[in-house]
Order: sequence, then structure tokens, then C-alpha cells
Amino acid sequence: MLREFLARVWRRLVEHVDVPLLLITAAIMAAGLATVFSATYDANNRLLAQALNMLVGLGAMWAVAQLPPQKLMRFGVPLYLIGIVLLILVYFFGIKVNGARRWLSLGFTRVQPSELLKIAVPLMLAWYFHKHEALLRFRHYVIACLLLLLPFALIAKQPDLGTAILVGAAGFYVIFFAGLPWGVMVGLFAGAAGAAPFVWTMLHDYQRKRILTLIDPTTDPLGSGYHIIQSTIAIGSGGSFGKGWLAGTQTHLEFIPERHTDFILAVFSEERGLLGNCILLLLYLLLIGRGLMIAAKASTLFARVVAGSVTLSLFTYVFVNMGMVSGILPVVGVPLPFMSYGGTALVTLSVSIGILMSIHSHRMLVRT
Repeated sequence: MLREFLARVWRRLVEHVDVPLLLITAAIMAAGLATVFSATYDANNRLLAQALNMLVGLGAMWAVAQLPPQKLMRFGVPLYLIGIVLLILVYFFGIKVNGARRWLSLGFTRVQPSELLKIAVPLMLAWYFHKHEALLRFRHYVIACLLLLLPFALIAKQPDLGTAILVGAAGFYVIFFAGLPWGVMVGLFAGAAGAAPFVWTMLHDYQRKRILTLIDPTTDPLGSGYHIIQSTIAIGSGGSFGKGWLAGTQTHLEFIPERHTDFILAVFSEERGLLGNCILLLLYLLLIGRGLMIAAKASTLFARVVAGSVTLSLFTYVFVNMGMVSGILPVVGVPLPFMSYGGTALVTLSVSIGILMSIHSHRMLVRT
């Protein structure tokens, strides 16, 4: 009896869990936890905090995976409205840290509402397109763009260009998968290119400096160019096979800035080398490939565009962070998924994987 009971419990626990997604995510998390330990060897409390963040993230992933896409769709509008309200509250009452007003204090902790929009925006836009699926017109795409522009502008105002880019990318992917005409896309890109000089004048001084530093980091080696110079030195010093775990000199002599968060890839590269980077990149490619397979097999427009958006958002995370750390993109403050230290972003990414699991495991139920 006990064996049968335990078997039923186990089947219930893994019923809606996609094993390939879970194994790939767990492997990246394990690599991330080992790298966080190396990057923060003198602060063990961060290792314990990250382990707790991962457990919370896995719990959130499992919980979301149990929800069918129909229920996920119902969360789109309320989550979007709550997120917009919280962003407005941040504008007036947010905590200011290092010149940026991005957090709300809850007394016992602080939260970053912009992270909620990474999930809320694609759910909201997917719900909108699903609602008008039978009669999609040009005006629906215009309204969707406005729904995306509002949170993008509020987040960019904080300023938090990295998160704004991620939210904007997640929303754009939904609009793209919903059937945005190619002619409109070409017009949008042309308009963006034409607006570049105007956008340049709206950037903060430190943002313009980061872009200029990208061209030649040596113009300010101890200032805005320091991050890129030190990270590229660490990546190059890792060689083919790395210096070994806990043996990175650039890391432990504290030359690498933000080494446990945005620049954790530099730590990993120094210790694991080119071989480790190739394995890590392969894991991300497998994760993204699995997500695209789930999107292709989705049964409804809502499920298809959400799965596609979530998957390509993960790709955007990886591409921007790796490009930033290797010096081919400006420093914009984007974490490396499931590797970088942090709670809110990790839970948000875990929820994204849970959404993919939900769409995959409930696809037969959706057809009926």
C-alpha cells in the first residue's frame, strides 16, 4: 500500500514536468551555483541565498507547469495591470540605488516590479491576439505595440535599459509570432533607424559613454571601459581548458567587477576555458531548441506565441549577456539565465520554463 501511494505521489509530481527541460535547466543551475561559490568564496551567505533562490525557482516552475494554458491566459490582463501600477509606484515611491529608481520596499525585503512585466507583457499580448484571432487587422497590431510601449517607457525611465530591452523583446516576439506583416516589420526597423539620432539625445550620459566605450574600451580603462577590459582578460586567460575551479586569478584578486551577477560568465570562462564555454553554450542551445519545438507543436495561437516569446526571450538573455561580457555589445546589465546570482530574475526565468512545460504537457487537453 505504501509503495502504491508513493508511486501515485511521484506520478503526480512529475505528471506535467518536461524532463529534458528540467535536466537542462538543472545542469545550468548546478554550473551557476559552483561559479557563484567561486566568485563569492569570501561570502558564503550568498551561496546559501542562491541555493534558496534556486529551490524557490524550481518550486515556481513546478507550480506553473501544473496550470493549463487556459488558466495562464486568464492571468495576462491582471498581471499586466498590476505590473503597470507597480511601475508607477516605483516612479513616485521607489528606492533609489546607484542613481536608478527600480525597487519597491516591502519592509522585510524589496522587489523589482519590472521583472513581473517580463512575464506579464507576453501573456497580455498573447491573450489580446487570441481574443481577436478570427479578425486580426492592422489596428490590432498598433494597439499591441502601444500596450508594449507603455511598460517599456516606464522601465526605461527608471533608468533600466537592460530590463526595458528584455521586456520589449518579449513583447515584440509575441507580435511577430502573431503574424505581423513583413512590410510592417521593415517599416518599423526603418523608423527605428531613422529615430536613432533622437534616441541618442535621450540616453543618459553613462549610457552614451558605454556605447562609445564599446568601440574602444582603452579610452577610459579605469572608468567605463574597465568592465569590458577585465572581463575579456579573464576570458582569454582561461585558455582551452581553464585554470580550474577556484583557481581563477582575475576572479579571486577581484579584478572582475560584478563577478557573481552580470559578469559571472567571465568567472566561468577563466576557470573552465573554451571547452567549458562550448558545453555551456550547447546547454543553452538545447534549452532554446526544446522551447522552439514546444512552440511548433502548440495547439492554440495563445500557446504558440507565448512559447515562442518565452523561448526567444531566453535567447535574448543569453545573447546580450555573452555579447556584453565578451565586449561585442554595450554593458546594459542583463544576467546570464540560471547562472547569475539573484532571486527575482531567477524566479522569473523559472516561471518561463514552467510556462513551456505547461504548454507541452497540456497540449492534448487543449485540442479537446
